[in-house]
Amino acid sequence: MGRYVVRRLLQMIPVFIGATLLIFLMVNVMGDPIAGLCGDRQCDPATAAQLKKEFGLDKPVWQQYLTYMGNVFTGDFGTAFNGQKVTELMSTAFPVTIRLTIVAILFEIVIGITLGVITGLRRGKPVDTSVLMMTLVVISIPTFVTGLLLQLLLGVEWGWIKPSVSTDATFSELIVPGLVLASVSLAYVTRLTRTSIAENRRSDYVRTAVAKGLPRRRVITRHLLRNSLIPVVTFIGTDIGALMGGAIVTERIFNIHGVGYQLYQGILRQNTQTVVGFVTVLVLVFLVANLLVDLLYAVLDPRIRYA
Repeated sequence: MGRYVVRRLLQMIPVFIGATLLIFLMVNVMGDPIAGLCGDRQCDPATAAQLKKEFGLDKPVWQQYLTYMGNVFTGDFGTAFNGQKVTELMSTAFPVTIRLTIVAILFEIVIGITLGVITGLRRGKPVDTSVLMMTLVVISIPTFVTGLLLQLLLGVEWGWIKPSVSTDATFSELIVPGLVLASVSLAYVTRLTRTSIAENRRSDYVRTAVAKGLPRRRVITRHLLRNSLIPVVTFIGTDIGALMGGAIVTERIFNIHGVGYQLYQGILRQNTQTVVGFVTVLVLVFLVANLLVDLLYAVLDPRIRYA
């Protein structure tokens, strides 16, 4: 196991470098960030040259990337065009988005897996058909429609929640935004769990456990569910990074100042330092989540061993 972890960590290095290089190149060709600093008027050549020199934009792109990566390994993600350190923006944005992601993941695990188990054990029954239809509807509706509808009904019409989240962004305030963020993934988790449960319940090890006279609950939880969760855990693990990076719409709807909000502001103002810095951290989150998922396989299925 130890050698496997070391090997995976070494494999993450070129992936991290390749991903950050690709992001850096894409962000640097999306427009002229200096033009956005001067407002509606065009910068005069002297001011533009001074700003480019100040932010290191007068150097070749490859040299800018090397300088950026050298600073990243020292914990310096650069300075935004408004003079604020990117790490300061991260310190306020990431805790909010992490709380929002935790709420969303809990919805996926509790509701998604529960519905998946129920429908997988009752495949073809009315409850199975109803849940499949509901998940198909959820997948078909865009997230911004779901978010605006819940905000209008629960926040404006009925007054059950605040239409916008406060700056504290407590867990209680993030329940509805977390549900909106997790809605599509929750539907996929439900369908994936249902399919895996329905397939594995006909396996030999399940029939053997039933033939031994084991209680139904133990057969489901200890034998059937553990093996059926492997593809579900894979999906949820990869979805962690997607939820954190894809919260732009949800955070805009509920006025949550998290990672999505900062990415939106960075793209809107062509603030390359902010965008590249936040996405770099999201790449790390995605890589670590995938490593943890691979290690969790051995816990769910004892037959899986890493040399």
